[in-house]
Formats: sequence, structure tokens, C-alpha cells
Amino acid sequence: MTLVSDDPMWWPSINSYRIASYFIVAASAGVMYDWVLTFGYEVELIWRQHWSLMTGLYLSARYLGLVYAAIGLLIYVPTISLTDAVSHIIYVVSNSMITVVNAILGVIMVARLHAMYQRRKMLIFLSVVLLAVTIGNGVAITIITMRMSEEELVLSGTYQCFVNFVDDTNLAYSMYWMFITAWEVLALCLAIWIAVKHFRELQRPSTGWVIGDCFMALTKSHVVYFVSFVAVSCFNFGYLSPAVSADPLTLASQIYPGLTQIFLLVQLFVLGPRLILSVRKYHAKRMTSSDTASGVTSVYFQELVDVSTSSSV
Repeated sequence: MTLVSDDPMWWPSINSYRIASYFIVAASAGVMYDWVLTFGYEVELIWRQHWSLMTGLYLSARYLGLVYAAIGLLIYVPTISLTDAVSHIIYVVSNSMITVVNAILGVIMVARLHAMYQRRKMLIFLSVVLLAVTIGNGVAITIITMRMSEEELVLSGTYQCFVNFVDDTNLAYSMYWMFITAWEVLALCLAIWIAVKHFRELQRPSTGWVIGDCFMALTKSHVVYFVSFVAVSCFNFGYLSPAVSADPLTLASQIYPGLTQIFLLVQLFVLGPRLILSVRKYHAKRMTSSDTASGVTSVYFQELVDVSTSSSV
């Protein structure tokens, strides 16, 4: 049911909603700007290369990000009117997209770790863990979605979408982020462990630098991604604090979710796709800087860049 009012009592709500919209617009613009910035690399290293699972995952994460950014503008820009039914559909779709993209990035992590470990048992272990995490996230987000309702507010000529939760969703919300956090910590520890192990076991100087550079490229992009995830995770766990949700109309209460959205979009839709793009850029650089590509280099990117090799590690 749409609520229409010109009562001055709603002005704090209008102001706080407008502040939140500034952050959403900034985050959405950042995602679109990054796409424009990397589009040349995308055409050269993604579209013009042999298509594979990694190609599909990259394009899914990248362009779902653009769709999510557009949806954010629809929800938060106060000059756009949405009915209750449309608002509900948009919120369900946006929440589902976050879960789907997290699963996509999980598959990318599994491929990267498999390329580093080269063990079938590790691939099976990571696949089972990721499947369990994805199912748990799906259940948690379904519970959250079923317990929320949306209402359109028309206040002094501006439009807002008010989300109301029928029951307490803190447990489902905390479970959702606990599952994701556990997965990300596991992936980071495994990546650092195998990288350190290989750095210590290098014996042949002729190939040692190549292997070291490969693992450095994978580990560096992984650590940068994980740091952004830590920021997102901390902000989302902060919602469980009464201090954050005490008064939703204060300036701090609006800046907080705005910063959360910025970090979330950067982690999922900027740094996420770069997990693949950075590796392909590194491989392309090695290919152009050497007359003969090393088979040892290629083995670590078998799923990421689709280069065949006859050597093994």
C-alpha cells in the first residue's frame, strides 16, 4: 500500500534517504566506470579468446554487476517511483544476484586453487565445501526474503521504498555472512599455504622465477580481493549491533549502509571479475615478452587462460 504525505515530520526521513542515494549512485557509477576502463582488455583477453567456463563466469560476474548497479539506481534514486509489487520483485532479484555472484566467485576460486594444487582430491574437497556454502546461503537468503515486505512512500514529491521485516532475521543474516566468511578464509589460507610451499621448494633457477611469478600473480590478486571482502564482512556484521540500527534517520545510520554498498559492489563486481582478468593480463604479458611460452607457466592457468601444456608440476 502506497503512503502519500506532505507532513514535515517526514523531512528527516527524506533527507536521510537522499544521503543514502548519493552513496548508491557513487557505487553504481564506480562499477560502470570500471567496466568502461577495462573494456579494452575484456575484448582482447575475453571476447577474442577461446571460450571456456572461465569466460562464462567472468561475463556473468561482470554484467550481473552492471544490472545490479542499475537496480540500485531504481531503488534509491528518490525521483523514481516504484509500486510495492515492483519493489518486492526488485529486492528479491537483487538479493538473489548477490548470492549467485558469490557462488560464481567461489567457482573461480576453486579453479584458481585447483590450478595451484593440481590435485583431484583438493578439487573434490573444495567443490563439496563450496556447494555446502552455496546451499546454506540460498536457504538463509530465502528466509530473509520471505520475512520482508516493501511499501512505497511518496513524501513531499519524493519516492522511497520502505522495507519492513515481519520477523527477526538476524540469525539468518548472520548465518549468511558466516558461511561466506568461512569459505573466503579457507580459500585464502589454502592459496597462501601452497604459494609459500612452492617458493620454498623451488630448486631449478631456470624455471624457479617463472613459477614464482605465477604464484605471485595468483596470490596478489587473491589477497587484494580478500582485503575488500574483509571490509564488506565487517560492515555487514556491524548491522547486528544495536548501535547501528538504533536510529535509522541519523546521518551516521545512512552513511554506514552507503559505505557498505560501495565496498560490496567493489568486491563483487570490480575485484571479482579481475580475479580472471588479472591472470589473463599477466599471461598475455608473458607471451609477448618471450618468444617461446613456458609450459611451466601455462599449467597454472589451464582453466583461466586455456593454454595447453605438456609439462606438469
